[in-house]
Amino acid sequence: MNVIEVKTYCISLPESSEEFPFGEDINVFMIKGKMFGLLTHKDGVDRINLKADPDESIVLRKIYDSVIPGYHMNKTHWNTVLLDESVPSEEIEGMIDNSYDLVIKNLKKSDQLALKLRHK
Repeated sequence: MNVIEVKTYCISLPESSEEFPFGEDINVFMIKGKMFGLLTHKDGVDRINLKADPDESIVLRKIYDSVIPGYHMNKTHWNTVLLDESVPSEEIEGMIDNSYDLVIKNLKKSDQLALKLRHK
């Protein structure tokens, strides 16, 4: 996936938003004010930080050289995915979905229910 495909996919998720709290060159994807993705460009490579289950994080890092511990994030709960075309698009979409779902699971029950009712 390239950076435009990642942005498009993140924004397509129900009630997600793209914000720029850290400057116009850092795209932050949020659901209900909580971050599920952070898109940056460093050392000539686009990259996205995504929340992940700790056990799954380790497995993904072993499978893909382009999945590394979350840059400037909690390394247990976040991965950085280098968008260098080495990770299949379907896998990146799955990682984005998982990050989004993990953030939703930590929302207030009323927000979770509202999302579920609006987006069946």
